[in-house]
Amino acid sequence: MPRHAYKRLSVKPDKVYQSLEVAKFINYVMLEGKKSVAERLVYDVFEKLKSQGQEPIKVFHQAIDNVSPLHEVKPRRLGGASYLVPIEVRRSRKLYLALNWIITAARARSNKEFHSFAGKLLAEITDAAKNLGAAVTKKAQTEKLAETNKAFSHLKW
Repeated sequence: MPRHAYKRLSVKPDKVYQSLEVAKFINYVMLEGKKSVAERLVYDVFEKLKSQGQEPIKVFHQAIDNVSPLHEVKPRRLGGASYLVPIEVRRSRKLYLALNWIITAARARSNKEFHSFAGKLLAEITDAAKNLGAAVTKKAQTEKLAETNKAFSHLKW
């Protein structure tokens, strides 16, 4: 237990879309403190979505909804054995997991078809919005693991 109350940092909405989710996404994309580079990447992806005739915020929120898990497992030790106990995911953790899975899946895409990270990110967001891609697969694996360990749900505490 912490000795003091944890003060959660507040995130300001981004400059262009006034969205907290986009601001968090920019912060998660950022490497080595280079926020302007991350902003340029994310806004380039959204501009490409606009040029394809789609609403970027709507597609982005659809991708988040399709990737965010409902349940995950946490290990609990009981009597020398470790059990994977399924728990419901909080709203803030859902957003964190969804955004990180999208970014991780985009980074894992091959360089043969895309020449930049913006192209990989665009492809992963559009795939996630269509309920396809590696991030959606990761969600399915997580929820399947929680479903198979449903028998241990009485160990929640």
